Amino acid sequence: MERHIPQAPLKNSPGKAIPLIGFGTASFPFGECNSLVKESILHAIRLGYRHFDSAAIYQSEQPLGEAIVEALHLGLIKSRNELFITSKLWCSDAHSHRVLPALQNSLKNLGLDHLDLYLIHVPVSMKGEGLRLPERQEDLVAMDFESVWKAMEECQELGLTKSIGVSNFSIKKLNLLLVSAKIPPAVNQVEMNPLWRQKKLKEFCEEKGIHVSAYSPLGAAGTLWGCNRVMECEVLKQVARESGKTLAQVCLRWVYEQGASVLVKSFNKERMKENLDTLDWKLSVEDLNKINQIPEIKSCPALTLISDEGPYKTLEELWDEEIKIVQ
Repeated sequence: MERHIPQAPLKNSPGKAIPLIGFGTASFPFGECNSLVKESILHAIRLGYRHFDSAAIYQSEQPLGEAIVEALHLGLIKSRNELFITSKLWCSDAHSHRVLPALQNSLKNLGLDHLDLYLIHVPVSMKGEGLRLPERQEDLVAMDFESVWKAMEECQELGLTKSIGVSNFSIKKLNLLLVSAKIPPAVNQVEMNPLWRQKKLKEFCEEKGIHVSAYSPLGAAGTLWGCNRVMECEVLKQVARESGKTLAQVCLRWVYEQGASVLVKSFNKERMKENLDTLDWKLSVEDLNKINQIPEIKSCPALTLISDEGPYKTLEELWDEEIKIVQ
């Protein structure tokens, strides 16, 4: 049965709203399972998912576009406007003169005339062209926030995206961007889960009207950038047992109750349904207190962005905060 997913208004993009549960389309290694990505997106649409999160680096834009066409043909949706489509600008295109062409290429891959949200993927640029991950550290260069954001604003003014935002931006980097921004970011997409709660960042974003969207709500176990620490947390296991829910549902519900939107990523049909079942119950005050006492640890540090020759020589410079990293 199709579920209705609540939406949150985007304060810095008047009249626009983002579904509070979205579906991630990244499948690592990127680009190797596009038929599975397409079929999973179609099933997600059947279940009621309406926000689909892609990125140039994921190489999932084309299968997402094909799934949208098929969903329309099958009558699963009446209009593309029923969907909220996000994509992201990769580091190699994070230069003022490459932003617009990069978005146009993403739209070509998707077969769409506009996005609902276009994000700067990470706060760093790269020399050279092409989509590369891991990044070559010798190619990492500082991003010119002012000129890149101005190009992002142009994309919105041209109607190629309804909203613009950022991903993996700290408070300091948001402040640097906001100094010259004519259109403030609508969204900051960051790692957020019960073990990395982002309290200070979320409070700052709320003050500035920036909606927080959470990736890796389960710690992104088994991927290039994540770990198993969230799924192995004994406190979360206890909360799940006592509430009669899965550990994943506890994590997703926790993010949902913080007022952030959450991006889930599973191509398992039963888990895709379970992830939507976070809408029908609440964590108790006792559960929330237990979660707030879990020692914080970051699952996705992006170590490949650290280089003695690059703009960020330490993790503290990249994230602008004291962080504890999974070893």
